[in-house]
Amino acid sequence: MTMDKLIAAFPNNIKESLEIASKVNFKAPKNAIQNVLICGMGGSGIGGKLVSQWLQDELNVPVQLVQDYTFPSYVGKNTLVIGSSYSGDTEETLFCVEKALKVGAHIIGICSGGKLAAFCKNNELDYVLVPGGNPPRTALAFSLGQLINIFVQLGFVNANNLESFGKSADLLNENEAEIKAEAHKLAAFLKDTFVMIYSASNYEAVAIRARQQFNENGKILCCNHTIPEMNHNELVGWGLGNDNYGALFLDSGDWHERNVTRLQFSIDVIKSKTKNVFVLKTKGEDVIQRSLYLISVVDWASFYLSELNNVDATEIDVINNLKGQLSNLK
Repeated sequence: MTMDKLIAAFPNNIKESLEIASKVNFKAPKNAIQNVLICGMGGSGIGGKLVSQWLQDELNVPVQLVQDYTFPSYVGKNTLVIGSSYSGDTEETLFCVEKALKVGAHIIGICSGGKLAAFCKNNELDYVLVPGGNPPRTALAFSLGQLINIFVQLGFVNANNLESFGKSADLLNENEAEIKAEAHKLAAFLKDTFVMIYSASNYEAVAIRARQQFNENGKILCCNHTIPEMNHNELVGWGLGNDNYGALFLDSGDWHERNVTRLQFSIDVIKSKTKNVFVLKTKGEDVIQRSLYLISVVDWASFYLSELNNVDATEIDVINNLKGQLSNLK
């Protein structure tokens, strides 16, 4: 399936993800959960970052995203470890869940099959199977739905988060024409410009997702930072000014009142340093819906950018080459 069709399927994937979640029942942990570790890389890992930020005001246990082969020493019998690997074969994630089993953590897997599914099955661990066969970055909705459902079923958050996630599909369908029109404008803005992506700190995962999509689909480099932190360092870096650089502001519309001033000040300063400034606004009733609206615009923009750059949005040969080299190591 081509990238544009995969992106167009996002709202339907949200609904299908909820259908999968409705059929899953997780075992109760043997020990009280005091902390949560989500292990995942790339398109699988970003779901953990998004969900942990969406639910941070409701969760009463700390949640950490691990994107490496190892995890902190505090992980043990009172830790919930969620291994999220779309293919089921992500080696960093497999390293972590294998180590998590040794320290007695409560483990749940999210995958389309592969070694992770076999590991969970062989060790009588809960796991959720999602539809496979596509680039992991296009399967975001499936990991999001399962992650929210895990937190709901284990009693950490209210089920209304699943309802909001479901309503996002309707929001995206109802605004499809507007989303695509804005995405075309954004793609044209991104063409031949090194872009700094700025967001509120609680939307950092959305900015990271944007960076990943522009990297993989559009084949460009870009960076991201957050407000207010960038006001304490990076804002000074614009001092000399340069029209080869641009700034993309993700305006979620729900900023802390002090950051509203910081946002406008930052926009004004950067406009005086470069002609390339783009403010992307969103729609939605809450952080989940606003995030998914922004993600939808960015996903489409990354595809339109691939067309402008005359590149194949699905091609990731350099990543596959690296995995090939690693597979030869003992």
